[in-house]
Amino acid sequence: MGIFGIGTNVTDIDGGELHGRMYHVACKAWFTASCSPRPLSIKFEGDDGMIQTISDIAIKCSEDKNYNGIPSKEFQCIAIIGGIRQEFKLVFYMEACKWVMVI
Repeated sequence: MGIFGIGTNVTDIDGGELHGRMYHVACKAWFTASCSPRPLSIKFEGDDGMIQTISDIAIKCSEDKNYNGIPSKEFQCIAIIGGIRQEFKLVFYMEACKWVMVI
């Protein structure tokens, strides 16, 4: 801990709120030996009501975050969605065991 409290409580910094279009997704994930999830593919209902599948997900980076005090793991991803290369976030809410995609 530094002087004047600098460096205290840095592990529980809140990430605020997610901004963008949010989709609840079904995610096929692989969990490593250290219990860290690695998304392999996702399915979600598109704006047209059709179920879409994304299987080739490239993960740029991942980070542990707290959104409104809820612990989560955020993945910055790139994939082809509807024929277009799209960057998006996949967020895994650990306590609820729920995945969301934010575009």
